Amino acid sequence: MFDDEHRPVKVVVNDQGQMSIWFAESAPPAGWREVGFSGPKAACLGYIDEHWHDLAPENLIRRT
Repeated sequence: MFDDEHRPVKVVVNDQGQMSIWFAESAPPAGWREVGFSGPKAACLGYIDEHWHDLAPENLIRRT
């Protein structure tokens, strides 16, 4: 889906704290919201790497 390295993307997050990238010109999919960071794919993946430390969904983290 993200084969164009130069196409602007944005970071989105769902209610479980899971992060992903989405095309900058498109609204996030249902259940996801923007975090306020956008740019080249590499920069957005770097943002995710810095800010998303636990891949488990938040509801699982709360149970443990």
